[in-house]
Amino acid sequence: AIGDNLLAEFASAVDAVDCAVAIQQKLAELNSDLTGERKMHFRIGVNLGDVVEEGGRIYGDGVNIAARIEALAEAGGICISRNIFEQVKNKLKLGYEYIGEHPVKNIAEPVRAYRILMESSPDVPDKGERPEVSVKPSVAVLPFDNISGDPEQEYFSDGITEEIITALSKVPKMFVIARNSTFTYKGKPVKVQQVGQELGVRYVLEGSVRKAGN
Repeated sequence: AIGDNLLAEFASAVDAVDCAVAIQQKLAELNSDLTGERKMHFRIGVNLGDVVEEGGRIYGDGVNIAARIEALAEAGGICISRNIFEQVKNKLKLGYEYIGEHPVKNIAEPVRAYRILMESSPDVPDKGERPEVSVKPSVAVLPFDNISGDPEQEYFSDGITEEIITALSKVPKMFVIARNSTFTYKGKPVKVQQVGQELGVRYVLEGSVRKAGN
């Protein structure tokens, strides 16, 4: 236990999510007979990652990410990382809602998170299908192609892409995929539909840049 938090380690991602769901379902059942301040509401975050065990304590990036994901959950809810989602999506009859990328202190890459829909849903993706995209308007801006014929102009096309990402990020209620995620597609042949599914967005923007003159 850490303060008013509890950290638990599981050998299986499925076991961890099963336990989280069982806890929240039991608490909801108990709360139905209680009123006001007597009700207990826990948030649960589940992550898959390496940890360091020392003196009866576990710590490390895996723990830090789990704590960040837990903070994203609603009271009485469960959030999981992309790593966990990939392990359980075809094994547990639950619904999953992608809630975007979120920064974690001292972690270079943002973490993709999902909210577990507690009730079994007929809309849960079948094996091989991708999760539903974000409910609110969401977009991924792919690195613009440099078609000037001058490799030294790559910085210019990258700069245009970054400016667009920054501008879109300022639009209220618009979810924009971070640069670090979209630039992994730079220089690769991509299918827009596949990118949208992989990143969980409704819209994918791509383009090209040619610089002429001085």
